[in-house]
Amino acid sequence: MTRPIVAGADGTDSGLDAVALGARLADAVGVPLTVVCVSPEQAELAGAEAADDVGRHAAAILESAREVVGDLPAELRTVAATSPARGLAELAEEEGAEAVVVGSTRRGAIGRVMTGSTAERLLHGTGCPVAVAPRGYRRHHPEPLRAIGVAFTDHPDGHEAVRVAAELAGRAGLPMTVYSVVGLHVNWLRPASVLPDASVVPEEVREAARDALNQVVAGLPADVRANGELLFGEVVDELSMAAERSVDLLVCGSRGYGPVRRVLLGTVSSALVRQASVPTLVVPRADAG
Repeated sequence: MTRPIVAGADGTDSGLDAVALGARLADAVGVPLTVVCVSPEQAELAGAEAADDVGRHAAAILESAREVVGDLPAELRTVAATSPARGLAELAEEEGAEAVVVGSTRRGAIGRVMTGSTAERLLHGTGCPVAVAPRGYRRHHPEPLRAIGVAFTDHPDGHEAVRVAAELAGRAGLPMTVYSVVGLHVNWLRPASVLPDASVVPEEVREAARDALNQVVAGLPADVRANGELLFGEVVDELSMAAERSVDLLVCGSRGYGPVRRVLLGTVSSALVRQASVPTLVVPRADAG
């Protein structure tokens, strides 16, 4: 059975952003798209009239989602659950989804990822990758995906992020850039420095980072068009500006402890899903063994 992309629709603009991103991911990778509206489980206990009202509301939400999907084949579903996050997570795991896609909070800036309550819950324990669409995504990104970026750290979760990104890039036929960021340590800065740059990084630190980056790029499958880019500066700031480097999807790993094969945000991934200017896909934690 082909694993689908699951996108959550909730009748809001951010939900439609999630549907738009889900459609682009499904189209790029060549997998089915499932658009889901989660209805309150309690509605079924409130009588037939209440259940009918909920059903009509869900149907209207899915019809709006259908307009965003366009000609791309998609399954539209309504599921009952105690919360949108629970409904999406349970369906995604039941279907073995490639990823579950949600939108940003309506309070965020246009063009930036800013997670809302559903995304926050999904990003703390679900068993499949979670993608978050920036606010306004469906209006400002009508074109197909063109390139993928991935945040690399030389740890199991960084390698897992690269593996997932490479699989997506290979299947979609898209180029991929592996980003490794060397943070500028305060003790390296010259007293006269106003804007510190890579020249303050000790040569052995640069060489170690470059060697690890080159090694991971060299180990990618031959069908993946990949290159590595070594960046210097504040990690989140550098990665969150990926859109300015022509990247349409940024992949990052979970933090290095917590349940294996679960998404669990760490300091960097948590900040990225709040600041990134492109959709961010967070990969479940790898098995260090």
